[in-house]
Amino acid sequence: MENIKSYVQQHKDRFINELIELLKIPSVSADTAYSQDVIDTSESVKTSLEKAGCDFVEICDTPGYPIVYGEKIIDPALPTVLVYGHYDVQPADPMELWTSPPFEPVIKKTDIHPEGAIFARGACDDKGQMYMHVKALEYMVQSNTLPCNVKFMIEGEEEVGSKSLSWFVERNQEKLKNDVILISDTGMISNQQPSITTGLRGLSYVEVEVTGPNRDLHSGLYGGAVANPINALAKMIASLHDEDNHITIPGFYDNVQELTLEERAEMAKAPFNLENYKKALDLNDVYGEKGYVTNERNSIRPTLDVNGIWGGYTGEGAKTVIASKAFAKISMRLVPNQDWEQITELFTKHFTSIAPAGVTVKVTPHHGGQGYVTPIDSIGYKAANMAYTETFGVPAIPVRSGGSIPIVALFEKELKSKTILMGFGLDSDAIHSPNEHFGIFNYLKGIETIPLFYKYFVELSK
Repeated sequence: MENIKSYVQQHKDRFINELIELLKIPSVSADTAYSQDVIDTSESVKTSLEKAGCDFVEICDTPGYPIVYGEKIIDPALPTVLVYGHYDVQPADPMELWTSPPFEPVIKKTDIHPEGAIFARGACDDKGQMYMHVKALEYMVQSNTLPCNVKFMIEGEEEVGSKSLSWFVERNQEKLKNDVILISDTGMISNQQPSITTGLRGLSYVEVEVTGPNRDLHSGLYGGAVANPINALAKMIASLHDEDNHITIPGFYDNVQELTLEERAEMAKAPFNLENYKKALDLNDVYGEKGYVTNERNSIRPTLDVNGIWGGYTGEGAKTVIASKAFAKISMRLVPNQDWEQITELFTKHFTSIAPAGVTVKVTPHHGGQGYVTPIDSIGYKAANMAYTETFGVPAIPVRSGGSIPIVALFEKELKSKTILMGFGLDSDAIHSPNEHFGIFNYLKGIETIPLFYKYFVELSK
């Protein structure tokens, strides 16, 4: 352990500077204007893996953005760890809310990160966390302590649904063969209390379009006589929850797995301060499904949220029109046993059925994925817990995340492997939001902890 700490401290500035250079590339997969930047980032990741010690690295073409694959096989008889991460990032909008440019990384001190945090889009999700694994490999190769084989699969479409990853995994099962999959794309409770994510929610993401008249109309001449698509859309969205914030789509809860009171009691052991939670978000109260507390609402319960809504005139000043069309993007976070494709069908049928006379509705599915739960009695979980315990001084707490990583269920289906989610981010790191950041402490702590996972996984596998 002291050797790892010493190596990290010795190379600390270089590790930080290398990550900063990676964060400067605006690899926004959702916007085709950044296509070349996404491709350039894949080249940068390839170079980093080669320098870290992989014996073989290639950029694999897919129907979409490329996947960077690397490996270091020291003995085929030894276990193999497959590391997954992604090099694409979310769009930076709204730009005006950033306190510094999103692709000009800067280090700032905060109350939570007194030693400093790197502010940039992708700092935590997922370039910073992915790069911890590259530097952990570097340490193990340089110190000759790599105890098993390692493979890397770093993709460029995670933020847009990982469609090409599914294509790649299905066609490369032998290449990707492994004993455990290791991912750092989640978080932990705090810098004093590590946690291991044992559950992820699934996702169904759709776009809806409500159409009324064949053109925008004068709101004085036609108001009150023609259905207003924006009014209709607002009413339809409002009807998707009842007074208890229960989702009203028929059949939506049919396959929801209810946790026992004992399981909920175990979840409640995780440190959580409601007042601090509200204060951090400037809220006067929390909100959600009746009968559940905050940490249950955002993890073990399904949700439906509007992610964007638009239509009509939104420019400066006034323009009195009844819009021809109104739009919304809606995401549904799902729990294990809810099939995302079935939920998408249920949503489409219901949303179409509640359209008022005078408008038509179109629902366009974007992407989705299944939820996932990993057992805490597996060798992989035990190895991760031992690694966290050694570096943090306290055991990790198993938690279920409200987020979605759809490819985790895909990995189990296609590669027959369990996934261990060793996250080092914090809830306050503002992923997907303006001013995303990743603590220097967290970044370096990840590099210290990951080699210990390899050590204990191999020991427990004997």
